[in-house]
This record gives sequence, structure tokens and C-alpha cells, in this order.
Amino acid sequence: MSDAMPAHPHDYGSVVLALRGAGCVFAEDEARMLVSAAPTPEALTEMVGRRTAGEPLEHVVGWAEFCGRRWAVGPGVFVPRRRTEFLVGLACEAAPPGAVVLDLCCGVGAVGAAVVARLEPTAELYAADIAPEAVRYARRNVAPLGGEVFEGDLYEPLPRELRGRVDILVANAPYVPTDEIGLLPPEAREHEPVVALDGGADGMDLQRRVAEEAPRWLAPGGRLLVETSGRQAPGTAEAFARAGLETRVLESEEWCATVVVGRRA
Repeated sequence: MSDAMPAHPHDYGSVVLALRGAGCVFAEDEARMLVSAAPTPEALTEMVGRRTAGEPLEHVVGWAEFCGRRWAVGPGVFVPRRRTEFLVGLACEAAPPGAVVLDLCCGVGAVGAAVVARLEPTAELYAADIAPEAVRYARRNVAPLGGEVFEGDLYEPLPRELRGRVDILVANAPYVPTDEIGLLPPEAREHEPVVALDGGADGMDLQRRVAEEAPRWLAPGGRLLVETSGRQAPGTAEAFARAGLETRVLESEEWCATVVVGRRA
């Protein structure tokens, strides 16, 4: 435990000092979250120790805020990023009434669930991820929305009757090049699973696989939306075009985000 640990755990000021000493930029906000989340002084002591040791705040408190809601997260899973709210907004704009939504590489399920939460109650939600721990959290997050989560590699575990029915396919697939994993902030590279970060040599291995098979699952006029980087967007768009999708690249300065959108004609 950090030497900066407060002597009186429920003293907000002492928690702030402990977090500042550990280099937390938003120490005041984090202190409020920790104090409110801890059920006992002993629990707060343990939580502050985990945070000052470098564990992501979301893993410590057990939830991440995304698109105005709290989603269950925990150790060993990818934490939804605020920039991905740009992807959610685009998906909602494109969704028809009663949309069938599929979230691949779903992680804790926040992206697809956030889309469906904004749509009318008749929307259907399906999600899949290869990591058992992520699937466990995803099932908790999508259950209130009536969604189903499948464990397996991309499309492999999905029910075949879903083919040709998907209106909105969102995929926040990992897109960090393998050689750049070591350059990520410690919170990501030390506490989030490599499978949720590593996109292969150029970061686009999973994106290509998602795009290649997407037309088999999309309904006529259905859309595939994938978050990527500005640097990788041309390659991602090329993969979409090779799959026969009408493709465009959208960028947001506000969110510092890039999304490639493909439409099945």
C-alpha cells in the first residue's frame, strides 16, 4: 500500500492528498467517488490502496460511466472509453425503428447496450466477446435491456437465424498495433487484457475479419460501424470496400474519435 495512505480513511481531504501523491490528476473527483462507493472505512482503505497502486478507478469502484449510465466493470476487463460515445451516437442516428443491434468485441457490453438504451423498446440486442470475464460483465449490463450475450470468436457463437437481420453492427475491436502495446498508459497495459487491446501488426487484424463477414449478417441497408484511429482509417475503409460495403469515414474533434461506417447496399 502507498505510503501516502490517509490515517483516517473517511477524511475526504486525506484521500485527496493520497491520490495526489500517487499522481492522480483528478484527485478531488476520484476521492468523492471512492468515499461514496466504500461501504466501510476498511473498504475505503483497501480501495484507496488499490488506486494509489495504479489500478484503474473504474475497476476499483466497480463501474464505468458511459453515455450517461453506469456499467458494471471490474479487474481484468476493458474499460469503455468516452471517445466511443461518438460511435454510439452515429449508430443511433442510423438505426431504423425496431432495429436489430449486434455488438461484436463487446467487452462489458456498454456500446451495444448504450445504443439500444436510446432506441425504442422494440430494438433487439445481441453481443459477443471471446473473453469469459468480459462476457460475465456484459451479461449483467445487457440483461436489463433484454439482450443476449454469446462467448466466442467474433461471429462464430452467434445464432445462425441472426444472419441477414442485423440493422446496426457496432464493433469497437482492438486496434492498437502489437508493437505499440508497451506505449499505452500503465492503467491499460498492466490492468486491461491484451486481447482487448492488441489489433495485430498494424492494428487492423480484427477490423478486417469483422468487415469481411459483415455482409452475411447485415440486413439490406444495414450498417457496420467500427472505431479506429485517424492514421488507420484509410486501411479500415479499404477493408470495408473490399467486403462490398458503401463506405465513409467520420471524424469528431469534440470526441477525438474516428469511425468508419459501411452500408450494405
